Amino acid sequence: MEKKEIILGALAAGNCDMHTPVQIQKLLFLIDKNIAQSIGGPFFDFQPYAYGPFDKQICDLLGLLNQEGDVEAIRNPSLKWVKYRLTAQGQKKGEKIINSIGKDAKEYIVKLSKFVRSLNFAELVSAIYKAYPEMRINSVFQD
Repeated sequence: MEKKEIILGALAAGNCDMHTPVQIQKLLFLIDKNIAQSIGGPFFDFQPYAYGPFDKQICDLLGLLNQEGDVEAIRNPSLKWVKYRLTAQGQKKGEKIINSIGKDAKEYIVKLSKFVRSLNFAELVSAIYKAYPEMRINSVFQD
């Protein structure tokens, strides 16, 4: 599986819901940490950053997927970041990818997607820091 594919598969688990950049980073981080070996990973090189684990390549790949018509970047002028969701084309590709992995891995990604989207920014970053304190080293976030 390629990096773009794991992004599409992970986002497809959210059924076209919007994801913030931090939700995507943490979703992919948790996939890499917990089930990467069962799906051909790990895929990314997460480093401790201002708000926990971060890999700039994910941002670059989201931009590429946006150009290819698989991801929609939704800009809100009042926010400094964009939110992302799959287009119909991207959702179809992502569902094919997520349906091609093992049942246990698919179920984990679906649950994980719900988990990261159920928490607000502070709750999500705090949960990651609690489980992975080594990712706090460069943090600017105070919980």
